[in-house]
Amino acid sequence: MKAYVFPGQGAQFSGMGKDLYESDDKCREMFDKGNEILGFDITDIMFNGSENDLKQTNVTQPAIFLHSTILVAALGERFKPDMVAGHSLGEFSALVANRTLVFEDGLRLVAQRAHAMQKACEIRPSTMAAIIGLEDNIVEEVCKSIHEIVIPANYNSPGQVVISGSVEGVDSAIEILKQKGARLAVKLAVGGAFHSQLMEPARIELEQAINETRFSDPVCPVYQNVTGKPVSNPMRIRENLVAQLTSPVKWTQTVLNMIKDGADHFTEVGPGNVLQGLIKKTDQKVSVDSASKFF
Repeated sequence: MKAYVFPGQGAQFSGMGKDLYESDDKCREMFDKGNEILGFDITDIMFNGSENDLKQTNVTQPAIFLHSTILVAALGERFKPDMVAGHSLGEFSALVANRTLVFEDGLRLVAQRAHAMQKACEIRPSTMAAIIGLEDNIVEEVCKSIHEIVIPANYNSPGQVVISGSVEGVDSAIEILKQKGARLAVKLAVGGAFHSQLMEPARIELEQAINETRFSDPVCPVYQNVTGKPVSNPMRIRENLVAQLTSPVKWTQTVLNMIKDGADHFTEVGPGNVLQGLIKKTDQKVSVDSASKFF
């Protein structure tokens, strides 16, 4: 069975999507529509911007969404997934791919999500850190023991967890996790504590926008971040998407559940190859590739 997966923030690179824009009329129309919806020339930043330009949350999130969903359109009849999933932001791309959301509504929600998250980041200094080489339960126990906000936020693959919280909480956790034998414990270059309770103001803001958006019956299940399990009911998809901002991304669990349900070939749809690496670290037996190979 075929699983299509969609990357999140961090997969961006300068020049992303330019080949699609220049070679396909339908793709060009979608990029131009994206500029119109966003109210600024995001294609110029995607094609010509610096690494720093692309790191800005209000650019990064819609840029990755545009690249991923336009790549789906370019695939056309070749895009026949049995199941889909997206890592964090990538879940919005997955929901357009399986037709729960239309492209325009998905982009509007992503733009509102990016704006709301940026505002939440400005309320209190916060950060994230990658922890490599420890069992999940050890990371969880250390986070619980700290009297500051810090939680496991991304379960990326076995032995790779990202923690999220206040600067003080993350700093304390890093020191203890190093003592516990972490092979690597290092802060990430992000603007705030994504997927933690510090994103609550953003969750409230995004919830209203999500509740005002039409969700349709999908053509295949989406394995959502908050549970790692397949969902086809539009109401439940909506609820999980709201909860996602303040809940951990259970990516390891998602991949394992997709494999358990029959997935033996994963195709990453979007910029970069981060998810291919995480999937291989989770199960070396499955086949992985990139949709970009077709172009």
